[in-house]
Amino acid sequence: MSQITAEIVAAHGLSEEEYARVLHALGREPNMVELGIFSVMWSEHCSYKSSRIHLKKLPTEAPWVICGPGENAGVIDIGDGQAAIFKMESHNHPSYIEPYQGAATGVGGILRDVFTMGARPVANMNALRFGRPDHPKMKHLVQGVVAGIGGYGNCVGVPTVGGETNFHPAYDGNILVNAMTVGVADADKIFYSAATGLGNPIVYVGSKTGRDGIHGATMASADFGEDSEAKRPTVQVGDPFTEKLLIEACLELMATDAIVAIQDMGAAGLTSSSVEMATNGKAGIVLNMDKVPCREEGMTPYEMMLSESQERMLMVLKPGKEAMAEAIFKKWELDFAVIGEVTDTGHMVLTFQGETVCDIPLGPLAEDAPLYDRPHLSLDEYKAWANVAPLGNVPASTDLGADLVKLIGSPDLANRRWIFEQYDSQVGADTLQKSGGDAAVVRIHGTDKALAISTDCTPRYCFADPYEGGKQAVAETFRNICAVGATPLAITNCLNFANPQRPEIMAQIVEALNGMGDACRALDYPIVSGNVSLYNESKATGGGSAILPTPAIGGVGLMLDHEKMATVAFKAEGEAIFVIGQSNGHLGQSLWLREIHGREDGEAPKVDLAAERRHGEFIRELIADGKVTAVHDVSDGGLLVALAEMALASNIGCQLEEIGDHFTAFGEDQGRYIVTSTVADQIQAAGIPMTRIGTTGGTSVKGPGFDVAIDTLREANEAFFRDWMEA
Repeated sequence: MSQITAEIVAAHGLSEEEYARVLHALGREPNMVELGIFSVMWSEHCSYKSSRIHLKKLPTEAPWVICGPGENAGVIDIGDGQAAIFKMESHNHPSYIEPYQGAATGVGGILRDVFTMGARPVANMNALRFGRPDHPKMKHLVQGVVAGIGGYGNCVGVPTVGGETNFHPAYDGNILVNAMTVGVADADKIFYSAATGLGNPIVYVGSKTGRDGIHGATMASADFGEDSEAKRPTVQVGDPFTEKLLIEACLELMATDAIVAIQDMGAAGLTSSSVEMATNGKAGIVLNMDKVPCREEGMTPYEMMLSESQERMLMVLKPGKEAMAEAIFKKWELDFAVIGEVTDTGHMVLTFQGETVCDIPLGPLAEDAPLYDRPHLSLDEYKAWANVAPLGNVPASTDLGADLVKLIGSPDLANRRWIFEQYDSQVGADTLQKSGGDAAVVRIHGTDKALAISTDCTPRYCFADPYEGGKQAVAETFRNICAVGATPLAITNCLNFANPQRPEIMAQIVEALNGMGDACRALDYPIVSGNVSLYNESKATGGGSAILPTPAIGGVGLMLDHEKMATVAFKAEGEAIFVIGQSNGHLGQSLWLREIHGREDGEAPKVDLAAERRHGEFIRELIADGKVTAVHDVSDGGLLVALAEMALASNIGCQLEEIGDHFTAFGEDQGRYIVTSTVADQIQAAGIPMTRIGTTGGTSVKGPGFDVAIDTLREANEAFFRDWMEA
């Protein structure tokens, strides 16, 4: 009688149809080890079975792209024989269950994805979404996540240089923790994951395997029920000090010629790393489970294969290099074990105590995993379902200054000092600009070059119109990178959505990807890596709550001379202030409408991609030629908020000759920048909309009918986090 019941299959997250495919692939019933392996490899988290068909439409190539999606991270050429390697990933469900370890191990995992490929990590970023600040669990979640990110990144010695933090009730039951790492490597020393060479030894390095994180990938591929607390054992536990040793040991071994292939043990641990290496190398693999270093007694092959214990790597070495490699890892006080070898069978075979406990053909596990073209609404049908109220009549603002104070103090715009002071942003001594600027800027050590990095997404736009929202998320990173004077080169992404089996959610995914793809093509800004996180919704909050569609984008750009970096701070009194781009007063889905009137109405702003490209190139020219002294892109909150942020950054005010009404003051039209200049007559350009709106100077942000002291703005801007955390 079989030990595999329908209940066991369901508990492993497989549908009846999927289990039938397992039976067909094996030609027999699986044992528990094999079922567990199919379960994690066919989970949404590992197989991308609902999104793969649409991800293939994205642009991934450019002359400067060395390696696009499919490896641990994306790789781009940054000149002088150097490459930037980067990726963004989610750790959403674990961070809701156990915020400190969930966020910490998210940082650890993304660091490993980058140094696995031969890069030394130089910067961490993050994109965080939380629910209502007054939700009873939210303060605990924010404190735990921020402490986890800081705790891990600070200990491992990689600066956390920026990110974004937003609040919305849609994240009450399912927060988002997206982590991004950027590294630098020699372009001729990139390491890949394809296991090749019949008989080559497979080695396990790093920490021992424990029982933490078992079924983590499966847990991350289902929505939350009332039992989220019971899932705490599926959250991994991280050790940043071990990770630091692992980075150094791997980079030391990479300086030799010993490594054939290398893979991080991330989601699904030993299973996914071994399957991916063998699949990428079109080979087979045999592992002796008796050789796996374990930190707990009596661990079974099932537990070893599914554990997501942290700080572990799998490598294929050249024959005869084992002793040298072992000496390096022992020097760094890390485990090292030869646990198997590469075969030519096309199968994954596991032995334990002299018996074969698993024999699975690799094709069905990876390349032939289920692929679904799930039903989805058209964009028009989706908008009808979303039922966003039309903008209609908007009450006129009676006091632009009072509205500005309220906006600058709102959770989405409040000063994030409480967060970023917990992050070491200066370790490595190459951080030139961190949180507070449009993009973080990190010098490439020993050169004049720098990398500009930005994470962005506006989920409220994506909910109202996923196509325009997808375009805007890409365009916003492009704009932020241009605003510091760098050339945007490529993006990574973390696609956070709810349940793809709902046609309206699948419509969000499809349309957001369509918008992202169109933006990347128009801006010559390819996607080189990414992550998909689905089932981000919770029944625990009552009635089922889906997150807003959140396709977070991480952009990377290159600056050839970091001395020319632009910043948002006004530099001196008496300089002319210009707006570049068209201001039509778009208030639909604006922060002003939400924070002042409690409405999330109207259409998302449209993104003119051709104008984005023109304006971005123009801004970069102005910065390179030294014709502008301060630059800031215009985004959440519109013109008046951007001006207030420039004043706060410098403690220099501004006097505005024209700002118009609430439409032009707070509208969120896209493709705009504010610049200041001492050579105003030299910055006109044909075809670029440009309006002079005022002059820097004074101690307030002042315009027709309003005058708000910088001190008043600063108190409002700093009060939210200070008061919330002290309460």
